[in-house]
Amino acid sequence: MIPVRLRHPRGVTTIEVDPETQGVRDLKVLIFSSTEIPPSEQEIKFGYPPKPLPDTAGRLASIPITRGEQLIVTAVRARSPKRARRPSVKELDAELSAPRPPAPAVDTARDMPLETSESVTLPGDAGYLQLRIVPDDNSCLFSAVAVVFEGGIEAAQKLRRVVADAIRDDPTTYSDVIQPRETYISKILEPNTWGGAVELAIFAQHYQTEIASFDVATGRCDRFGEDQHDQRCLLVYSGIHYDAMTLSPMPAAPPSFHTTVFPLSDAAVMDAARTLVQRLKAKKYYTDTANFDLRCGVCGIGLKGEKGAREHAMATGHVEFGEY
Repeated sequence: MIPVRLRHPRGVTTIEVDPETQGVRDLKVLIFSSTEIPPSEQEIKFGYPPKPLPDTAGRLASIPITRGEQLIVTAVRARSPKRARRPSVKELDAELSAPRPPAPAVDTARDMPLETSESVTLPGDAGYLQLRIVPDDNSCLFSAVAVVFEGGIEAAQKLRRVVADAIRDDPTTYSDVIQPRETYISKILEPNTWGGAVELAIFAQHYQTEIASFDVATGRCDRFGEDQHDQRCLLVYSGIHYDAMTLSPMPAAPPSFHTTVFPLSDAAVMDAARTLVQRLKAKKYYTDTANFDLRCGVCGIGLKGEKGAREHAMATGHVEFGEY
């Protein structure tokens, strides 16, 4: 048996698996027992950068799933392949007249229940600051920014073009930071390329909004466009993933009712953001990218942390990594 870490909407959990005897189906049952996400609704990613877990019939060792592997688990709505029976008029009348419980919040951009694993109540019935979880698909930074400024994650690719245009139009600012520039522009347009500080600085200028990015592991807040604008938005960085924080008027309000940008003078929102990040840290909703052990999936060499992975990738061109 070996330990495997699960990062899921409720936090981080460690489970024990036997890669030599268990398969993906067994793994999904173990995940269900720890997260309460049914196997049919589990979306599982593994490795570094995270990629979808293959739904094979073989053993976990053949994937491979190794000691200390981190699995990122999100919930997706199960879709039935069967065509629904058309209800009768009598059934429709009964449905419309029946009392209804409050509807769950639904993120129309993702067509699934809004994941809010943590929320903080602001004083004076000012609302609920909630964590807006976006998919782990290598576009999380762009998706989180799209949730804030564009109303949904479907605008993520559009935001990649915003970055590419900004770098192309300003060779003075981005002459030494990005080398070679044209290669960077080409890569950032690809959906599997991660974003970081350069992109956040560009978005702060593009939207004339300070972007406050909270690091879960350290509690540090990096402010892009600091003191340059009169409003701000809030992001959460958990080591290898970005999410957003938005303000809901009630716990289950739909995303269209959320406030995503706040006056720079709103200290209560910043206090709530710090509290929410502290709770996420207590749940270990982060990855220690400075110290986690990686192995190159191409040549098998062992590496230490994100820095080691980046240096190895630059030296060899290898970009497939897994935790061990």
